[in-house]
Amino acid sequence: MSLTESRLTRTSASTGAAGSSGAGATTRTQVTSTRGRRLVRAVVWWTQASRAVRAAIAAAAQWASDTVRPAGALIAVVATAGLLTGIVFGWVEWMVGGAIAVLLLLMSIPFLFGSRAYEVDLTVAHERITAGEGVTGEIVVRNDGDRVALPGRLDIPVGAGLVEFGVPLLRPGHTIAQPLDIPNLRRGVITVGPATTVRSDPIGLLRREHAFDDVHQLYVHPRTVAVPTTSAGLIRDLEGNPTRRLVDADMSFHAIREYAPGDSQRQVHWKSTAKTGQLMVRQYEESRRSRMAIVLGSAQSEYADADEFELAVSCAASLGLRAVRDARDIDIVTGSEIPRVVRGRLRAIQHVPAASPRTMLDGFSGVEQYESTMPIEDICRLAAEANERLSIAFVVVGSTVTLTRLRQAALGFPADTAVVGVICDERAHPRMQAISGMSVLTVGVLEDLAGLLLRGATS
Repeated sequence: MSLTESRLTRTSASTGAAGSSGAGATTRTQVTSTRGRRLVRAVVWWTQASRAVRAAIAAAAQWASDTVRPAGALIAVVATAGLLTGIVFGWVEWMVGGAIAVLLLLMSIPFLFGSRAYEVDLTVAHERITAGEGVTGEIVVRNDGDRVALPGRLDIPVGAGLVEFGVPLLRPGHTIAQPLDIPNLRRGVITVGPATTVRSDPIGLLRREHAFDDVHQLYVHPRTVAVPTTSAGLIRDLEGNPTRRLVDADMSFHAIREYAPGDSQRQVHWKSTAKTGQLMVRQYEESRRSRMAIVLGSAQSEYADADEFELAVSCAASLGLRAVRDARDIDIVTGSEIPRVVRGRLRAIQHVPAASPRTMLDGFSGVEQYESTMPIEDICRLAAEANERLSIAFVVVGSTVTLTRLRQAALGFPADTAVVGVICDERAHPRMQAISGMSVLTVGVLEDLAGLLLRGATS
C-alpha cells in the first residue's frame, strides 16, 4: 500500500513539474511577441515621423523660395551671423546689427497678409485679332473679405511680357475696375493671364503671390490680302475640270483613236468605225477636283530675317484664305522641328488645318521658324507624297532660296501639277518670271501678291 502511494506521489510530482515547464514557455512566448509588437510600432512611428519631418522641411523650403527675396535672404544671413558672432565673442556691434536685421524681417511679415482677399475678373474684348493691332480688356478687383485689404499690385502676364496694375486700399465689398490696353501685337498665340496678386514689403525682403484661374488664349492672325479667285490658273468649278492627262473613261471628250487590246467595248465610237472600217474608241481628258497645296518653308536659313518670314506667312495665309472661301480642297504644309541628333534620318511636316477660315488663321498663328528642320525641297516631296491628285501647288520661300533650289523643289510634284513659286524679298521689286515650266513671283510687300496673281491670270 505504501509502495503504491509512493509511486502515485512521484507521478503527480512529475506531472506538476511538466505543467510548470509548459506555463513558463507560454509566458516567454507572450513576452517575446509583446516585445516584437513594440519594436514594429516603434519602427512604424519612426518612419511616419521621418516622413512628416521631410514633408515639413520640403514645404518650408518651398515657402522660403517662393516668399523670401534675395534681399530677404541676405538680411536673414546677416541676422544669423550677427547674433551668433555677437553672443559667442561678446561683440555688441554684431548683436545690434543682427537684432536690427531680425526686426526688419519681423516688420516685413504683416505686409504679406491679405493676398487672397481679392476676387479678380479678367476679360478680353477680342480673342482673335490681326498682327499689328492691339486688344483691350478690363480688370475688375473686388474685396470679398470682411476686413480692409491693404494696397497691393496685380501682375498680368501677356505672352513674354508683364503688365502691372496698382490696387489701392479696398474696403470690404468695394470694387474697382481698370482698363487693359495691349497695343501692337505680333503674330502668334499669346496667353493673357493668369492675374496674380503680389504682396511685398516696401524694402523688398519678402514677397507673396497668388495666381487666379482666369487665362485667355489670344490668337494674333497674320495679315492677309484679297487674292483674285481665278488667279494663277486656279480651277474654277467644283465638279472637276479637264487636265492634260488622257484617260479612257471620263466626262471631257478629247479625241478618237484606234482600238487597242484591253479597251472597253463601251468606248467604241461606232460612227467612226463605220467610216474607217476599223474599230475606233473615244479618248477623254481626266477631270479632277480642284485640289491645291500650299507649302511654306520654315527653316531660319531660308529667310533673311524674321520680318521676311512674317511676309511669307502672310502670303501663304492669303492664298489659303482665298481657297477656303472658294470651297477648294486644300492642303497647307510647313516644316516641323526635328531634333539635331536625328536630323537627316527623320522626315516630318506639319499640316495647318483648313476646315474654315477661322481654323486656318488660328493654325497660321502658331506657325514658327525652326533652326533644325527639313529644307523646302524635302517638304515639297513629302507634300506631294501625301497628296497624289494635286492640281496646283504654291511654294512660299524666303529670299535666300535660289531659283535652282526652287526648281528642285518643284520637281518633287507630279508632272501634271502646276507649280507657282513665291519668293518673299522685302528689298526686291515685284516681278513675275517663267522658269522651267513654273511661274515664279517675287513679292516685296504683301499687296504685291494680288497684283502679280491677277497679272498672271489675265496673261
